[in-house]
Amino acid sequence: MRFRAKLVDVGCINHFIRLLTCISKLTKACTMRITPDHLHFTLSDRASQGAMGLWCELQQANFFDKYQMDGVSAEHNEIYLDVAPESVSRALRTAQAAKSVKIKLTRKHCPCLTLAVELLTVTGCSRVVTHDIPVYVVPRQIWCDYREPSMPDFDVGIYLPPLKTLKGFLERMKSFSNFVVVEANQKGEMNLKIETELLTVTTHFHDLGKAPWVSDGTQQRSGEERDPEEMASARTDIRKLLQFVSSQLMTPKKAVCNIVDNSLLHFTMFHEDHILQYFIPAMTL
Repeated sequence: MRFRAKLVDVGCINHFIRLLTCISKLTKACTMRITPDHLHFTLSDRASQGAMGLWCELQQANFFDKYQMDGVSAEHNEIYLDVAPESVSRALRTAQAAKSVKIKLTRKHCPCLTLAVELLTVTGCSRVVTHDIPVYVVPRQIWCDYREPSMPDFDVGIYLPPLKTLKGFLERMKSFSNFVVVEANQKGEMNLKIETELLTVTTHFHDLGKAPWVSDGTQQRSGEERDPEEMASARTDIRKLLQFVSSQLMTPKKAVCNIVDNSLLHFTMFHEDHILQYFIPAMTL
């Protein structure tokens, strides 16, 4: 089992740092799935079980200048590592002006991701800063728990307004309530609503556009037989929603919210070189 990768392009290095920083803001621990063509960061907990869910997929060719891996066997050419994204993100903070970053799976006192950051000194010489980040190698017998989560039949899929705008409204609304109801319909209308014994506050968005869910080249039309004006809604912790919106350090090409009525909020951030999915379960009254 072997994994080695190298980033040289400054733009790719900084992009990778921002991606890891985003993931570290959403979860303290995740699984890094390494395949010949992709890197994935995922949470094994399922939103259907009342926990947050995360799935991030990036094509290695868009980030790495060198990339070599050998899985556990020729038949199962993959590697699964449990890792703390905050540890990786913190180690990469020294790499923002790096000449190169090498990532290697090593075995020291335990399995580690070793990051070698090559920096230039003021005299033009190179120095290398090495970080050893402990990881846990996931046994092949439980790999099935880390696959991409299956998608339910969404009642509504809608494009999100600008994330900066969404963040501003959520920050103001959190001072009134700990919970927010997100509701939307197929006409491209979305509401953020808080209700307390003393007040009700609703923020309305219009003309956002209906967004079909796209996966693996197939298209699933959310709520195809649903009344276009009928709202699907989910009530959730406003801090969790704000945490997700605030964690997005890069502006996505498209941002989509899918809703399973009274059950689930599913967010997908489509970027040029990676896709990030986040699952927030609904909360009952």
